[in-house]
Amino acid sequence: MLQFADLKTQGLSLQEQFETLWGRLDSAESRERLLEIEAQLSKPGAWDKPELLTPVLREKSALEFKLGMFRDLEQAKTNVDEWLLLAQEDQGQDALEALNENLALLQKRLDDTELATLLNGPDDNTPAILEIHPGAGGVDAQDWAEMLLRMYLRWAESRGFQVVELDRLYGDEAGIKSVTLQITGPYAYGLLKGEAGIHRLIRISPFDASGRRHTAFASVDAYPDIDTNIEIDVREEDLRIDVFRASGPGGQHVNRTNSAVRITHLPSNIVVQCQNEKSQLKNKILAMKVLKARLYEREIKELEASKKADYASKDAIAFGSQIRTYTLQPYRLVKDHRCGHEDSSVDAVLDGRLDEFLRATLLHVHGGKKSGHGG
Repeated sequence: MLQFADLKTQGLSLQEQFETLWGRLDSAESRERLLEIEAQLSKPGAWDKPELLTPVLREKSALEFKLGMFRDLEQAKTNVDEWLLLAQEDQGQDALEALNENLALLQKRLDDTELATLLNGPDDNTPAILEIHPGAGGVDAQDWAEMLLRMYLRWAESRGFQVVELDRLYGDEAGIKSVTLQITGPYAYGLLKGEAGIHRLIRISPFDASGRRHTAFASVDAYPDIDTNIEIDVREEDLRIDVFRASGPGGQHVNRTNSAVRITHLPSNIVVQCQNEKSQLKNKILAMKVLKARLYEREIKELEASKKADYASKDAIAFGSQIRTYTLQPYRLVKDHRCGHEDSSVDAVLDGRLDEFLRATLLHVHGGKKSGHGG
């Protein structure tokens, strides 16, 4: 049974959190910048070259998203204040349950807003290009890569993000050999960049007739889907472009034309491919988009070589130093090895409930305390 004294204590604690966080928010500055952008877009001729407005429109969208979040947080705080007064006068269970629901909503708004304040990198508000590749573990690893694909698709769906599958190579027996996604939504790259690294699965293998426990690995890479106006020097002579026939699972559904495109950037040995479009030209355009994103990300990492100790370091994404383990047997637990966050609700995590892991990783990177146990 709910007790007013306990809820009041919780409410006072959340009010303190609100005051601390609210003092760090740039709501006035964001409103002022949004007005400047709206004035810029309303000038005569502003839309003559709409392709040049992409970064401006993206900033406008981010500011509107941020200000909407601030308004939701402020309203949640107001609702809690009002229900605290009402519940103090009438401590019936209906009033206490309403207060409890509003406290939970305020906690969520605080968590969401705190997360947004951590997404302040130059590329955090860009769409993300996400790649998944199986590693050690044979068919189990290919199946695990497909499980991760499903997890990220469900997560994106829960947030209302748009997902475009740029390329998928099916496994011979099961699962996938690789997949490349473009995920678009507020702060998509900022949220997903911490997922880059090795993900380990421990389970009873469905492909082992003896029912033995197997460990499988898959790597996840995340790149910002950079604006087309950012100059990335890609010379034609540095590229090897191969075309081939796209195919479906197990070699089925082979196209009759060479529409699939594979591009190798010879200086860096980066290889990208796209086969999902029926047009060879469209596949080439999408493959170049992925290549430029990967070259841009590599350049950024080289500029930030002094920060290699953080979660984005090469050591953190090498096999044998996984960032997260998903254990299905002999016990059930998902554990992030960087920040210590754990969740025993493995099925829920694999079904896309990733926000607590994303938040804990960002807090860890920004010097926050380790998150507690989940599930």
